[in-house]
Amino acid sequence: MVSFNGAMRVCLPARKGGRDHGRRGVLLLGAFLLLAGPAHAEISPGDLTLTVTPELNGNAAPFSREMVLLHIRGVYRQAILLEEVVQPSLANFSWTQLGRDTWSKTRLPDGQVAVAFDRTIAIFPHHPGDFTIEPFIHRLTINDGGTRKVVDVPSAPVSLPVATWTKEIGGPDVKEPWWLPARDVTITDSWNPDPETVKIGETTRRIVTLEAQGLVAEGLPPRPVMRTRGILTFAGPVTRETIITPTGPVARATYQWDVRPAVTEIVPLEAITIPWFDTVSRTLREAEIPARQIGGGLPDRDEDAKPVAPASPMVVAAAAVGAFGFGLALIGFGGPRRSRRLRLDRATRRDLARHAEAGDARAFRAVLGPVFDRDPELARVWRSTPVIAEALTALDASLYGRTEGPTPDLALLAGTLSKPIKIDGPSAAPPARLADLDGRAPQR
Repeated sequence: MVSFNGAMRVCLPARKGGRDHGRRGVLLLGAFLLLAGPAHAEISPGDLTLTVTPELNGNAAPFSREMVLLHIRGVYRQAILLEEVVQPSLANFSWTQLGRDTWSKTRLPDGQVAVAFDRTIAIFPHHPGDFTIEPFIHRLTINDGGTRKVVDVPSAPVSLPVATWTKEIGGPDVKEPWWLPARDVTITDSWNPDPETVKIGETTRRIVTLEAQGLVAEGLPPRPVMRTRGILTFAGPVTRETIITPTGPVARATYQWDVRPAVTEIVPLEAITIPWFDTVSRTLREAEIPARQIGGGLPDRDEDAKPVAPASPMVVAAAAVGAFGFGLALIGFGGPRRSRRLRLDRATRRDLARHAEAGDARAFRAVLGPVFDRDPELARVWRSTPVIAEALTALDASLYGRTEGPTPDLALLAGTLSKPIKIDGPSAAPPARLADLDGRAPQR
């Protein structure tokens, strides 16, 4: 008889042809242990293990409100019938689970095959201090020799110190600047129409999208203040969302303003800097909402900016004759089909090209986010074009898919999305304005 962890296990000698006798002996032993010992007495040490491993950014103690990933992994040699994870209170942390639990088969060092359980939780400490994460408990119902047993498998406590900010500027406890700990921060800026084309009394809409990796939406800063002399600014709604990915949450905030120039002069709009703490390099960095120019009456399209050369009298006369002949053709054959042209504004095209050249797929995708809300007709054409739809799907899968996929050619995609798209309207019936003159009456 061998004793471990307060439990007993009896090893019966194996005999040829004695399988039934051995099974009866095990059942009798199980009935005895149900009365005399804990329910997991039949389980060998190491058959059921649960571990909790924290993933620290830069292998350094986190600061307040900085994300720490907890990888919870169970390895079980027994067949699992039912399961339930009992989580500790995590009183000093906010937390969110990243996706669903996964179950898989794994091979142990001794060659045996076991069942593996995996769960990942992102936790965010509220304040500095030395904390201990109490054990997680995986409550399992197993089939042990034909008997259903409920076994609690605990993890070991985990020590997690949270550091105090000691630098002179920034930090979690000051009101300004906003504390923004993230793995990466990207900013995209789009205008509709281009701010350089608007005149006094006209309005352009600015949409700024801020995206931070390793953060939930509540941790993003409030809408920046955009105010300068010579323009009227009307702040729009702020939308926030948290995107759950296998590597951690991604927070996204969209800020919106309607801007109207109040003077005829060109108004320079200064850049807005957003400080953030890089949790990978452990340094303070800055993201920037770029400076722009409001007003000036500049054209939206590059080809419209070219000066128009004066035409000679002979060219004007030839054009008049050609226009007259073309008008007669229209009378006889009907007018052309009405068409409209859809195209991204110049600022968005410029941002797509810049991020494509830098190979920044996440910033590239963030530029497209507001376009789907602002130009639904253009987005509908993209989705109905197989080449564009497949490239956009591949881009989303490479950024937010559960498995890493190939990123499409961003330069090619930027060029395709920047091209104007011509949409034909329904053709009208040819007019019959000369029917009374040529003796032909219209058909009734």
